[in-house]
Amino acid sequence: MMALAQARPPLIDARIAELRLPDGAAWSMAARAEALDRLRAMGLPDRRDEYWKFTRPDSLVQVDAPRTPVSDPAEGLDMFGDIDRLKIVFVDGIFDPVASDELALDGVQIERLAGAAQSHIHWVRDVYGTLEARGQSPVARPLAALNTALASDGLLLHVSRSPSKPVNLIYVHNSETSDAILHHVIRLDPGVELTVLEHGPAAARFNQVMEVEIAAGATFHHVRNQESGHQQRAATHLFARLAAGSRFKSFTMTANGVMTRNECAIELAGDEASAHVAGAALGDGNVHQDDTILITHDALRCESRQVFKKVLCNGATGVFQGKILVKPGAQKTDGYQISQALLLDEDSQFLAKPELEIYADDVICSHGSTSGAIDEDALYYLRARGIPRKLATDLLTLSFLAEAVAEIDDEGLRTEINARLEGWLARRRG
Repeated sequence: MMALAQARPPLIDARIAELRLPDGAAWSMAARAEALDRLRAMGLPDRRDEYWKFTRPDSLVQVDAPRTPVSDPAEGLDMFGDIDRLKIVFVDGIFDPVASDELALDGVQIERLAGAAQSHIHWVRDVYGTLEARGQSPVARPLAALNTALASDGLLLHVSRSPSKPVNLIYVHNSETSDAILHHVIRLDPGVELTVLEHGPAAARFNQVMEVEIAAGATFHHVRNQESGHQQRAATHLFARLAAGSRFKSFTMTANGVMTRNECAIELAGDEASAHVAGAALGDGNVHQDDTILITHDALRCESRQVFKKVLCNGATGVFQGKILVKPGAQKTDGYQISQALLLDEDSQFLAKPELEIYADDVICSHGSTSGAIDEDALYYLRARGIPRKLATDLLTLSFLAEAVAEIDDEGLRTEINARLEGWLARRRG
């Protein structure tokens, strides 16, 4: 349970005071004020809070972003280069119109939060902060409330017809002290389909919220690559609400980063909706990677999957906190959750908290969590056929990660992610 805000007012005041509440239209200011009220009621995260006991939030909540070496601009930015896509670039959280394509795509209304927040009549006023607020229960997410209150920019997508290509959000890190806050809002009309791609190190410290409203029969695909330098810090939040017959699929690859916390709160609100959330994480050295997931079933015959695989070595730490919540009346629920870690040495650790909370009696729900070393029998088999030990280890590692990567529907995107995984392992190999 989140500690009472009264126990930590100086920290809250200091963190909020160093950023100015953005000006905007009445709806924008009201949404931001409500988010600030939520934040003050919850307090900023602390290790005493149940869902932060595995992760130290200090560097995510301190007033100034820790100084971080600037990433190589080319690092990861050539990703998805073979795919026809709409490129939208943010440098340290600031939109870069020169590096970006024109904000135009068939069937999609594309705008920036910075401009829409000044408009008194805009579709986003019914969505901005709404899903974030709903996602605060039963697990408090104070950094998301902080984002809603203070984000000055982000992308707004209203999809009325399925576009011909995906939208690619590219994040460039260009300042050692950048402290980026971005808030994206996406609304899918009935029956449409959209793919959003994300990659890049973003900033020295990155706080992001993405709210996705998916209407009946619509499909949302999300593929994210979080490769970064070893000193970057990030807290991301993905909120989604699914109407009847809609589909949601999200995959995240995480590599490096001294502190990464990915939170996801999905609400299956319409009958026969489906949500899949997956991740493949690679940690080497002073790396802490945390995936905290909540999927709420609140309708009939809905299906969900959580598939997370982590490969850890040289003292890296991986965290998985996943929950399936089945509300009363959500009969015929099918919920599946698996979290596994491959520990390549004895110095790394995997901390897991899988949960099922079920208030309906006609459901199929399961969860499992394991950690262990490389299968020595399989390793011996490969080495006996002339494959060097390090390369054999990498082949077994890729096989271990395959279940998570398989959650990506598009073959081209799966190939791209596998290439990034192979590249990371090859660089580590030497």
